[in-house]
Amino acid sequence: MTQTSSSRLPRVRASELTGRGWLNTGGKDLTLKDLRGRLVLLDFWTFCCVNCLHVLDELRELEEQHRDVLVIVGVHSPKFVHEADPVALAAAVDRYEVHHPVLDDPDLTTWSAYSARAWPTLVVIDPEGYIVAHMAGEGHKNNVAVLVRELVAEHEAKGTLNRGDGPYVPPPVTSSTLRFPAKAIRLPNGNLLVADAGHHSLAELAPDGETLVRRIGSGTRGLVDGGPDQARFSEPNGLCLVPRELVDHELDVDVLVADTVNHTIRGVRLADGQVTTVAGTGEQYMVGGGENVDLYPDGTAPVDDRSGVGYSSDPRQLRLSSPWDIVWSPAAAAFVVAMAGNHTLWTLDLLQNQLTRLAGTMNEGLVDGPLADAWFAQTSGLAVDAGGRVWLADSEVSALRHLDLGTEGGVVGTAVGAGLFDFGHRDGPADQALLQHPLGVAVLPDGSVVIADTYNGAVRRYDPAADGGPQVTTLARDLAEPSGLLVEAHDDGALDLLVVESAAHRITRLRLPARLAGEILDGGAHRTQRPVAEIGSGAVTLDVVFTPATGQKYDDRYGASTRLQVSSTPPGLLLDGAGDDVPLTRTLRINPEVAEGVLHVTAQAASCDADPAIEFPACHLNQQDWGVPVRVVSGGPAELSLPLHG
Repeated sequence: MTQTSSSRLPRVRASELTGRGWLNTGGKDLTLKDLRGRLVLLDFWTFCCVNCLHVLDELRELEEQHRDVLVIVGVHSPKFVHEADPVALAAAVDRYEVHHPVLDDPDLTTWSAYSARAWPTLVVIDPEGYIVAHMAGEGHKNNVAVLVRELVAEHEAKGTLNRGDGPYVPPPVTSSTLRFPAKAIRLPNGNLLVADAGHHSLAELAPDGETLVRRIGSGTRGLVDGGPDQARFSEPNGLCLVPRELVDHELDVDVLVADTVNHTIRGVRLADGQVTTVAGTGEQYMVGGGENVDLYPDGTAPVDDRSGVGYSSDPRQLRLSSPWDIVWSPAAAAFVVAMAGNHTLWTLDLLQNQLTRLAGTMNEGLVDGPLADAWFAQTSGLAVDAGGRVWLADSEVSALRHLDLGTEGGVVGTAVGAGLFDFGHRDGPADQALLQHPLGVAVLPDGSVVIADTYNGAVRRYDPAADGGPQVTTLARDLAEPSGLLVEAHDDGALDLLVVESAAHRITRLRLPARLAGEILDGGAHRTQRPVAEIGSGAVTLDVVFTPATGQKYDDRYGASTRLQVSSTPPGLLLDGAGDDVPLTRTLRINPEVAEGVLHVTAQAASCDADPAIEFPACHLNQQDWGVPVRVVSGGPAELSLPLHG
């Protein structure tokens, strides 16, 4: 929410910043008093959340431009148990190049004090210590920039603004061949190619997995095509060899790269390391907020020439959102791309030069069924089995999912996983097993599936043909955020599993036993613990309050400008009020026999430039998803209000 000085929030003092400790301050604890005279932007984030990572990237330029007056403070409020580990948090701050102080808030103390309900949430505090803006979700870069300029001018005139160096102290620099590697593939020459995300490049290693042969990419974050010394990537993750039959069609690329933070797919010619962009403009497609180039069901999009006319199916004309992995699918006769940033899967056909949405609604959650109706949550690692089934590590729902493309137009199913808020380390029957934020998946020769169970530091195995029904076991433990897997079968029947240990900056080789029984472990089940909102039973009014950005108004030129979707876990929590409708206010009927649960709310509101003199107004689709834990109490509040800001 960006507001003029006459229409800002009531003057409310900001709460103190309280947590377990601080990072990026040289060991010093910060207080709001230390920051008085500066603009403060609190960024409530958690490092599993791709939307939070988007915001980190959005804020980089703003941070550099206003470093003498603006202090960004990351308030890390974890979702998963692993994220509450201070060592894991320090690694994440290093991995994502966070160049501002970070408050470690494992008990969600500061999160609660600022009434945050969603990851990410931004709060702006003025130089006098008052809250002036509170906004959830991503896509607020331009509005925050406007607000910062207004506040700088206002407080410079009042004499309450202090310029100078901020409290950020960079951590010591360490060096290694790999830095937070993500995925690895075996090249035709026997070498390994590794997506070296922390070095913003690709590393070709000798067969031993340690000796550096060459590097493709300059190592500087950016989006530049060219030779191996000039090309630039930004946190590349997924890699896929282009099938020989496609290379023979003169495609001139041998490997595809999911260049995640650049929101692009890059192609690499191995002969000389030449890098080209094959999909994506380099700008993020925004589901919630920001200027969008809409994507149509057939994969076409308006050409962004600000004329409002013209269409193109050229994948380089489309805005993508954090592609995370790529795999070749014979059943689809195309590459399948996990688009983590908007919870979908896409097909990329290089011969036809088309990029098309394959599955997912862009809503976040775990819903099986026809491809077009399925819900995913940060689609991550991909693999294809001998029968053509596509396997997916669906990270935010801690699930192993699968796509059967030849079944009645395509169907999505779940092998392991319970939903957005349930996770753990539990082996046994697959319908009771639990994972914790997996990022990688691979298929073994016997048809079973191995999973890089990233936040459990484990490699797990799903065996659909086990005696007694599908079963999950643990093959290896005590790994440092395993993120990628590569299966190698030897002539004598032995199996090696190459594990990309991202947080250990290395490739680890595991020799798998002849009988892949694995261990049966029960490390317990967990649910995401966030402050619970108390509500009454019976009628409860849900009110999503939408505030268009400065200079914007509701966009109702083509019909209703708003949309509200509501569901619950368990479904029986809602006796009435679930479903999809236009108004942003709805009466819910809460079941008094259900003590607690989660309300899943997705709200959308379209807005456009309000000035009638603008011939082609800039339009925005503002969207936010909430999972609101609730407790039903006698005589509890009969209203639940959620802010949706433009």
